[in-house]
Amino acid sequence: MEKTFAIIKPDAVEARNAGKILARMEAEGFRVVAMKGHRISKAEAEGFYAEHAGKGFFGALVSYMTSGPVFVAVLERENAVAHWRAVMGATNPANADEGTIRKEFGQSIERNAAHGSANAADAAREVTFFFSQAELLSS
Repeated sequence: MEKTFAIIKPDAVEARNAGKILARMEAEGFRVVAMKGHRISKAEAEGFYAEHAGKGFFGALVSYMTSGPVFVAVLERENAVAHWRAVMGATNPANADEGTIRKEFGQSIERNAAHGSANAADAAREVTFFFSQAELLSS
């Protein structure tokens, strides 16, 4: 079994779509091994998205991710990283396939409802960024 990291972003929480996204996670065969509501601080956002520091959109990304509450989660299933990315859809909801989370709930390339790890290494880093080992449900 593989783990991946997910965020239900501020726009989805504000629009009251978090429950629908959680239901979709479970319908897709993911086991939610950790989840919590969280308000990302500026320092956390800057650290989490450090790879984008210096890019033109970095400030707006940090501002957006700190604009309201989110749900952070650790998801588990076979091929979790790739499957969650497929379920989310393209970063830009306008380019996302029908039936994906970003197509259904995303508003724009920035306000796109969900985050998912890009690869297994990112998933490992992102999980430990927000969760301690004690917070993860045992298998």
